[in-house]
Amino acid sequence: MKLSAPIHHLKRRAKAMARKERIALHEALDRVARIEGFSRWSLLAAQISKGTSASELLAKLRPGDMLLLGARPGHGKTLMGMELIAEAMKSGRQGVFLSLECVESDVLDYLNAIGGDAARFNERFTFDNSDAISSDYIVEQLSASPRGTVAVIDYLQLLDQRRENPVLAEQVRALKSFAEDKGLIFVFISQIDRSYLLSARPCPDMRDVRLPNPVDLKLFDLACFLQDGRAHIASNGV
Repeated sequence: MKLSAPIHHLKRRAKAMARKERIALHEALDRVARIEGFSRWSLLAAQISKGTSASELLAKLRPGDMLLLGARPGHGKTLMGMELIAEAMKSGRQGVFLSLECVESDVLDYLNAIGGDAARFNERFTFDNSDAISSDYIVEQLSASPRGTVAVIDYLQLLDQRRENPVLAEQVRALKSFAEDKGLIFVFISQIDRSYLLSARPCPDMRDVRLPNPVDLKLFDLACFLQDGRAHIASNGV
């Protein structure tokens, strides 16, 4: 089924509707989906996706792995991060969303929008939006997390925004070591440089990751880039 506009435009429409009518984002997303001919947003998102689903992507990740999840604004990186957490929780694992960007209501709206049912997963899901989020903070908070826990970090480029935090490269190396030691899976939501918009490529790739401070991207075991419902996957930082 052909949509009336690209999916990121539909998401912006839903966000504007949520603000204007003072309704939850997941309700606005479902309203937009019904206009497009789908009963709810999760069905629309599943129908238009030409790339890898969250369940397929999660199956590629092993305890100790780190995933870079990149997209331009409005192309579904936060939604995909929440879908990965929901898939992990469905299989009995723990899910953690650490954000320097979102508030709790945003995250719960995303979880509800994909059918995650926050109440059902209450004991398995943790949301943390402390201003202190950094590699040291994450290690401290997740030190007792069971093997296989999926932790989404929102987002990579904000980890060293506070001067007292280590440089970004050091934090990523520390988190990679911690993930391998504890058997956790880290998903880093990442910004994509606006220069990508000048390219003719259907999806961003490692060349497009916005890095105001240098990072060894080969520390990531897998990368997934999203654009207009497409997903491009790269392994071993290439």
